Amino acid sequence: MSVRLSARVSASALAAVLALSLAACSSDDAGSGEPGPTADAGAAGAGDPAQDAAATDDPSESADAPTVSVNVERGATDVPVSTLVEVTARGGSLDEVKVTSDAGEVAGTLADDGASWTASDRLEPGTSYTVSSRAGEGDATARTRLGFTTVDLSLDEQTFPSVAPLQGETVGVGMPVIVSFDLPVTDKAAFEEHMVVDSKPAQVGSWYWLSDTEAHWRPKAYWSPGTEVTVDVDVNGVDAGNGIYGQENREVAFEVGDAHIYQVDARAHQMKVFSNGKLLRTLPITTGKPGFTTRSGTKVIMEKFESKRMNSETVGIPQGSSEAYDIDNVQWAMRVTNSGEFIHAAPWSVGSQGQANVSHGCTGMSTADAGWLYAMSVRGDVVEYTGTDREMTFDNGYGDWNKSFKDYQAGSALA
Repeated sequence: MSVRLSARVSASALAAVLALSLAACSSDDAGSGEPGPTADAGAAGAGDPAQDAAATDDPSESADAPTVSVNVERGATDVPVSTLVEVTARGGSLDEVKVTSDAGEVAGTLADDGASWTASDRLEPGTSYTVSSRAGEGDATARTRLGFTTVDLSLDEQTFPSVAPLQGETVGVGMPVIVSFDLPVTDKAAFEEHMVVDSKPAQVGSWYWLSDTEAHWRPKAYWSPGTEVTVDVDVNGVDAGNGIYGQENREVAFEVGDAHIYQVDARAHQMKVFSNGKLLRTLPITTGKPGFTTRSGTKVIMEKFESKRMNSETVGIPQGSSEAYDIDNVQWAMRVTNSGEFIHAAPWSVGSQGQANVSHGCTGMSTADAGWLYAMSVRGDVVEYTGTDREMTFDNGYGDWNKSFKDYQAGSALA
């Protein structure tokens, strides 16, 4: 779960402003087509919507004067935050458009023919905006100014995205991009359209929605070492369905490190450690004994602990059972499943390592070997397990590589 924010942060405070000087002034009402009284079209900042509704336009005496319209009703007080403001000119081209609030200007793009301007950013809740524009045709111009206010939203009506990996993190070649939301997203397609993963070099990939609150993205094959990745979750103001909207945009950049692939053979009781295709070491290990069989499949290192307490009650083995354990200081522990499988130092089983499987599902090795492996490993490194009849499940940790890419693509809301 992410921590809820107490205030909503604007995703953009910049705007595109285009200005040219023309001689005469004329207009009609942008909201209704009816002319209104004269107003100062150059005023900046958010005005009172009621006042803007009453004093906004400079009427034209020319029948050929351009007209300007806006897709938001003048004086409205409940405009959805998902709105992208659009300003359109007829009989002329737009010379200037400003959409402003106390937070600054809203960015937008002018069409090549000058006939329309569309905001790049959606709106903030409970905020007053002013739209001022000017269109020209020959010696005639039309100026329009109007105000409106967006609907206010509580935190229970906004979903906040948390992103993994973290900004600036270096991860392994198996690391998925994970976006978690603190409130459910029911219109997943609308959100996915605004969630972009860009990589250099470019790699084909897909989103997969595990639930209403969690989406993963992975490339078709493991990341190429050295890849630079940018994740742009542009969901601020996007309608998530059921009266919930995106609370904030997030952009995260991370890098992919060396290709660490660890191959565990539970039958042979060994782990082969590869880095960028080169075999570095073959380590004697032990895995799960009968009744606690280690899962076969592709796992990914999720988190690391120099020292971790391991208690059997956390994996369903009650205190007082003959299989119960409570070890306060397990060294060099790296989690590979949600269900409690780790790679860690197991000095108590050194006599069985390389010969027998005696653990409760974890992969144990000597303290020296575990420390060496821990030092070179990062979140996202891949551990491929074979040799057991118990299969790794897709949702047990970062299990993204246990589906074919075709099946993974089917989990996209846009498939």
